[in-house]
Amino acid sequence: MAISVNTVYQRVLAILNKEQRGYVTPEEFNLFANQAQLDIFEQYFYDINQFGRLPGNDTEYSDMLDNLNEKISYFEKTATLSYSVSLSRFTLPTDLYRVGTLIFGNKEVERVNKNEYLYISQAPLAKPTDARPIYVKDTDGFIVYGSDEKDGTDTVKINYIKKPSNVVWNYKTVLGNAQYKATGSVDFELEPSEEPDLVIKILGMCGVEVRDLSIYQLAAQEEIRDTQEEKQ
Repeated sequence: MAISVNTVYQRVLAILNKEQRGYVTPEEFNLFANQAQLDIFEQYFYDINQFGRLPGNDTEYSDMLDNLNEKISYFEKTATLSYSVSLSRFTLPTDLYRVGTLIFGNKEVERVNKNEYLYISQAPLAKPTDARPIYVKDTDGFIVYGSDEKDGTDTVKINYIKKPSNVVWNYKTVLGNAQYKATGSVDFELEPSEEPDLVIKILGMCGVEVRDLSIYQLAAQEEIRDTQEEKQ
């Protein structure tokens, strides 16, 4: 599942050139492309929350909630967490976007807030055990508690959603012009159906960059129309 970064860039350039609305450099495109990909990716989670409140659709391939979960499933990963002695905690995966489940000893580890742990640790009946582990998360990682605090001698796994890889349109300069270079380029990780939305979003950002309000307005109108059609 991927969308060619070169195809998207060429379509953006073609529209800008057709309208004689300026030029977006490869560096600018890479910035816009990554922002557009993240915007679409984050929208999946908001849409799941919205469509989860609505009745499902029994028609195969057209249930929006199933379609969204399928799009996200590509980014699901399972990994064994590494332990940092200096930080005294299990470190976050470098590509972590959202935490799913932590697992210790085939048991799901329950997440608690720091203030909740203080109360839990002092209540004899609520104290964590290896059969009922808990964890606290902060910006540095996870602190996992069972019958004792877990460390590098213990195996803790995580199910999580990874971030989309950074998009790169790599190029070489030939006679002063940037030409696509497949080596070093990184395609969008979204499924092919998202290509029109990517072009629209990137065009909107280009309109802001070249100070052309009409491009931004056109892109915004197309995005609103696509959103309305998806939710009908």
